[in-house]
Amino acid sequence: MVIVFLSNLTVLFREVLLEMARLFCCITVLHLLLLFKLNISAEAGVVGVNYGMLGNNLPPPRRVIALLKSRNITSIRLYDPNHDALQALQNSGIKVILGTLNQDLQMLGAADPSFARSWVSTNVIPYSKTVHFRCISAGNEVIPSDLAAYVFPAMKNLKAALNAAELAYIPVTTCVSTAILGASYPPSRGEFSKDSSLVMRSVAAFLAANGSPLLVNVYPYFPYVDNQEEIPLSYALFNSTNVVVKDGQLEYRNLFDAITDAVYAALEKVGGASIQIVVSESGWPSKENGDIATVANAQMYVNNLIAHVSGETGTPKRPGKSIESYIFALFNENLKPPGTEQNFGLYNPDMTEVYPVDFTH
Repeated sequence: MVIVFLSNLTVLFREVLLEMARLFCCITVLHLLLLFKLNISAEAGVVGVNYGMLGNNLPPPRRVIALLKSRNITSIRLYDPNHDALQALQNSGIKVILGTLNQDLQMLGAADPSFARSWVSTNVIPYSKTVHFRCISAGNEVIPSDLAAYVFPAMKNLKAALNAAELAYIPVTTCVSTAILGASYPPSRGEFSKDSSLVMRSVAAFLAANGSPLLVNVYPYFPYVDNQEEIPLSYALFNSTNVVVKDGQLEYRNLFDAITDAVYAALEKVGGASIQIVVSESGWPSKENGDIATVANAQMYVNNLIAHVSGETGTPKRPGKSIESYIFALFNENLKPPGTEQNFGLYNPDMTEVYPVDFTH
């Protein structure tokens, strides 16, 4: 009798343990799924900053990187491989778009790829285990120009050098301004200019084949300044609640989306429909242009931009996902041309805020 009772108790105890194990597994799976969802959400809206160094009074990179970490800024763009900055970025967890100097493009794109191999060996390989490279950009805003012809071969040589170094996971791209467009209104009519189309066709084919993004500098400020009679300020500052531009079935309430979609339309026309745009620069100056470049307007633009790109609205042409974007710029830089160019910064050189910015969206 006792033996039967103990046997039944053992079976019951085993069943209880099995049920607890199943419950634990379910909770663990749900927990992991929740963590995965949270990580996806955190990654969805990547907002970084451009870390320029054209100033003679800027803080050292180690202090700058500490500032970025204190503000939870997890992505930056460097215009060239500054080794003090790269050393400060080691093990920081901050993603880096690393640019090449424009004056290096001709050698990077030479028939002899040795310079590109040397560039990767010097500027990427030593940091590849401790710095998260988002991508390498062959030049900045050189299409169209005399240097444009070197961009595509430079991209190919850099990619080959990265592949040879077993760093094929690092994308190679280039950064363009909207000067590449010959038409942009309405956005669906966006197309590359005659001076840009040949180069951009090659660039787009390379990016599509490698699954790499195109870096585009998008500035509603400049078209607004040039065409204030037709462009409402609210449309440029993300403040318009009404549709300002209707393009077929697509409706535009801000100029940022219209510019971005014009580039998407141009890419589609040269076979680049699969290419993702990363907005590598966007900002608004805080002074030196009357009542347009003001602290209030700059603060409004940048905070509205962050909120817009961090969500999952996307653009009318590419809805439903966030837009990886980089604010221009981290600091006011006193060695840039006088005027508004010196006043795009979020911070003064002493690391005080020019205006508050909310990076927590």
